[in-house]
Amino acid sequence: MRYEKIKSDFYIKNRQKFKLNCEKSSITIIHSNYNFPTNADGNFKFRQNNDIFYLTGIDQEETILVLFPDFYDDSLKEILFIKETSDLIKVWQGPKLTKEEAISLSGIKNIYWVGQFDSVLDRIIQFAQSIYLNLNQHASNQNIHSKDFNFIEQIKNKYPLHSLKRAAPILEKLRVIKENEEIIQIQKAAEITSKMFKRACDFIKPNVFEYEIEAEITYELLKNGSRFHGFEPIVAAGKNACILHYVENNSLCKENELVLIDMGAEYGNYNADFTRTIPISGKFSPRQKAVYQAVLNVMNHARLQMFVGNTFQKLNLSVGQKMQEELIQLGLITANEAKFSSFDSEKPAYKKYFPHGVSHFLGLDVHDVGNKYLPFEAGMVLTNEPGIYIQAEGIGIRLENDILITKDGNYDFFQPVPITIEEIEKMMAK
Repeated sequence: MRYEKIKSDFYIKNRQKFKLNCEKSSITIIHSNYNFPTNADGNFKFRQNNDIFYLTGIDQEETILVLFPDFYDDSLKEILFIKETSDLIKVWQGPKLTKEEAISLSGIKNIYWVGQFDSVLDRIIQFAQSIYLNLNQHASNQNIHSKDFNFIEQIKNKYPLHSLKRAAPILEKLRVIKENEEIIQIQKAAEITSKMFKRACDFIKPNVFEYEIEAEITYELLKNGSRFHGFEPIVAAGKNACILHYVENNSLCKENELVLIDMGAEYGNYNADFTRTIPISGKFSPRQKAVYQAVLNVMNHARLQMFVGNTFQKLNLSVGQKMQEELIQLGLITANEAKFSSFDSEKPAYKKYFPHGVSHFLGLDVHDVGNKYLPFEAGMVLTNEPGIYIQAEGIGIRLENDILITKDGNYDFFQPVPITIEEIEKMMAK
């Protein structure tokens, strides 16, 4: 494998925590993601369902986890179903996990082939009072028909008298607090991302295309053991940087403009999320400097608000007030506009130039699971990503680092990476 595996003790511990949150006499069933086809006989690159990965460490398609901690037979309290290899699969795809390898990775001793799932489930499910099923409950993914989504319909039809329970709230509560093993993986993703940024700065100059920069960072990503970008990288020159999720990356980088690069490597299914905005010609103009420094001021302010006991609501309110002050100094809004703009309204004055939030959870998902209404706890990983976007001037500047909340303060995964105006211009000096 390209990445160093977490030891099975981590997944054993995760399953134990999960089971302690389940009702008595309940069974839990969680599926891997589909291996989605492209066209004809091609497939997209497989990316594991993060919940089954969190509970098993298995990074292979056609995997099913069944947990029934109160079952009478110890050999059926934890079961992992994996894809059985064949001579044909070996020739076309290579070998799949053996049962011994699955035991070593997951710590689950009872491994069956996935073709045995229906018969094994029929034997034990009648002894369960309720069934915990999983579903991606992120607000933007409600209508995607995942394997879990389709399985819910099958269970309703086949076992209509069982009580169905949601596994997602339990997994959300557990996954939002990162263990040391996970922090190590995120740190490795951040280190690869830092190398990607250094390579981009070495390459950026007038008259290169955004996609050429994307090629450079992708080379560095793959060279260092990452299998995926955590998300489609944004390489946005000039006015393109005012488009928050710009991913076309097909424009020319022009002299004296800025290029915004928002990217993050994945390592062992854990992600980094990082943004810098770079002067294409190597030096910021006075106006670009002023806007850049304003964003950095807000970023530094936001980091001070990332501590145990604070909340996203308080963080965003404080950041909004700081951003408002900076925008007044830049002449983008007036003090009078700020005075009559309520922070409780849907669109205070500063939102014209800073339309997104300053933070989100980070982990196995780039926009990771977690309850944004609860206070911050030690072990949470948050992004810190303010930005100012001035469409009329063709200037978009965003900065982003990843922050671990600890009981003693916080830790920045990108602390050593250049971010001040002086550091960026020095890095760009050719």
